[in-house]
Formats: sequence, structure tokens, C-alpha cells
Amino acid sequence: MASAHIWTLGILFTLSGLRAQSVTQPEAEVRVAEGDPVTVKCTYSVSGSPYLFWYIQHRNQGLQFLLKYIRGDTLVKGNYGFEAEFNKSQTSFHLKKPSVLGSDSALYFCAVSDTVVGAAGRAEYKP
Repeated sequence: MASAHIWTLGILFTLSGLRAQSVTQPEAEVRVAEGDPVTVKCTYSVSGSPYLFWYIQHRNQGLQFLLKYIRGDTLVKGNYGFEAEFNKSQTSFHLKKPSVLGSDSALYFCAVSDTVVGAAGRAEYKP
């Protein structure tokens, strides 16, 4: 049976002078059999209201946007059949898919910001 390999990294969007923020993806790699469900965990720490994002990067390609949470409904539906649920009390934004495909093998990035990032923002990798 084929499997999907999901690698994870965290990203912070920061602007000069903003408060401390962090994002954690505890599992560096998740192996899932094709057709099985997957959850990619992400927890965050941010002052104020968080803006949360998930991105995907397939081999030899650039980052692609999956989904975001700004406010409103806590369950966010995204591209490629993925969804994530914002849980304020657990400071989590876990990415889920009910049935993984081989084409889901990629690097996944969870990102957090306490402000909407404009042209002055930058992405920063936090292991």
C-alpha cells in the first residue's frame, strides 16, 4: 500500500517592534497510509488575536497557501480537502484530512501572526 510522508516546519510572520510569538509543530514527520486520515499538529503562542495559516510545499515547488483563520467560524475548510480547527483554549490549529492521497506527500508549514502582514513583514523559520 502506498503511503504519504508529511514533513513539518513552523513559520512566524513578524513585524519590527511586535510582541513575542511562537509556533510549534511537535512532529517532524508523519507517515500515513494512503486512504487513512491524518492530523498535523500545530500549537502557537501570541499576544492578542492570532492570525493562523497553513501552507504546503511539494518537492521542487514554491509554497502554496492551504488555509487561514482570521476570525469567525473555528472550523476552516481549505484547499485539497484539508481543514483546520482553531482552538483558543488549547492554542492549537491542527491540520486534518480524512483520506490522504500519495500526492499529499509534502512539507507543511503552520504560521502565526498577531497582525495581518503587509509588505513590511517577513517570514522566519523557527525549529
